[in-house]
Amino acid sequence: MLLFEWAWVFYTLPLPLLVYLLAPRAQHESAALKVPFFHRVESVLGSVSKSQASGNRVNAVALLLIWLLLVSAAANPKWQGEPVFLPSAGRDLLVAVDISGSMKIADMRVNNRQIPRIHIVKQVVGDFLIRRTSDRLGLILFGTNAYLQAPLTFDRKTVNQLLQEAQLGFAGEQTAIGDAIGLAIKRLKDRPESQRVLILLTDGANTAGEVSPRQAADLAKQSQVKIYTIGVGAEEMKVNGGIFSRAQRTVNPSADLDEETLNYISDTTGGKYFRARNPAELATIYHLLDQLEPIEQDKEAFRPQRSLYTWPLGIALILSFILCFRQEITNPRSLFRSEVK
Repeated sequence: MLLFEWAWVFYTLPLPLLVYLLAPRAQHESAALKVPFFHRVESVLGSVSKSQASGNRVNAVALLLIWLLLVSAAANPKWQGEPVFLPSAGRDLLVAVDISGSMKIADMRVNNRQIPRIHIVKQVVGDFLIRRTSDRLGLILFGTNAYLQAPLTFDRKTVNQLLQEAQLGFAGEQTAIGDAIGLAIKRLKDRPESQRVLILLTDGANTAGEVSPRQAADLAKQSQVKIYTIGVGAEEMKVNGGIFSRAQRTVNPSADLDEETLNYISDTTGGKYFRARNPAELATIYHLLDQLEPIEQDKEAFRPQRSLYTWPLGIALILSFILCFRQEITNPRSLFRSEVK
């Protein structure tokens, strides 16, 4: 649909006519000139007068068209496209992922292969992010420190890409669960209370940071932030007995996981704690999280606009050059000079 941002400019269209009718006419004084070859001059002017009258009409039409184009350009025409609706349901959902040193432990079994925890987490969480089409998503990465890697956005692909590019140790080797929750509270505080959700995934206990996880959970409750916690890591794993022994022994690679604190965080904030001992359980957890009831938001829509003022302005400029060139080659004085030479 064609729109004019400043349509009132069209009120200036009659301006040239008003100037023509109201402005005082220029006074012409006739001069007499006696020349011996007047009959030749009269014949030349007679042949020019008809073409000049026709040329004047063309010039008048061209000037009128140029004026219309200039006024149209000044009104700033725009082409408005069809409305584009933003997602009308969903949540403001932050995902906090532990990238401390312990996430490199290869206790996730896939096809009889031991895969590091972080690889499985990236795959499962990445699929989860892509599926959340109606949510505004954000990503927090934490180790010794917590960082907002991606602010809340509908651009799920970029959030997923930032997750896939995360490297262990970038945020430090320890685990600051409380600081990650505090950062999420800060980012969600200006959002509607019924839409504030944090999904926190870790494989250990809080060993760093300025805020304890329980204090952070209490603050989250006050701020109406619901937290779902996920403890990841197998409960048993076969490892070699040592340099001089071929025998294998069974260890618990998740011995440091603080399930009690993770339960406290989820219970306090109205969320739920999940335990992921293998890739299948982790995938199941995120499919359960997919079933969160979306919260209706006010529908948002916008119409893309494209400015078109350059088209009438450019056409007016081209017509002006053509008119000047035509005036130069059809000037009666030039014809007169060529005839009486």
